[in-house]
Amino acid sequence: MESKIGIVSSIKILNMSERPLVYFKLDGVSCLIAGHSLNFLADVDDGMKVSVFGEYNRRKQFVIKKYSVIGKTKLMMEFEYSSMPAKKAFA
Repeated sequence: MESKIGIVSSIKILNMSERPLVYFKLDGVSCLIAGHSLNFLADVDDGMKVSVFGEYNRRKQFVIKKYSVIGKTKLMMEFEYSSMPAKKAFA
């Protein structure tokens, strides 16, 4: 197993199923993620910095087993910049 840190680019969904297969590039390295791919799509966008853990397959693609976003996730940023007013605390 190997770990990498880099910037995500060109995210594509290759196979839409119960567990979608997602392709992306991490600093020029071709990567695939199937497990937790829906969470990955919700958390990561092009240009975000991530740390990944996985191994290479026979086609020299890095297959991701675990990932972590460095900084704020896409979902966090959407809530932060949302136009919805903040909830008021009840006394």
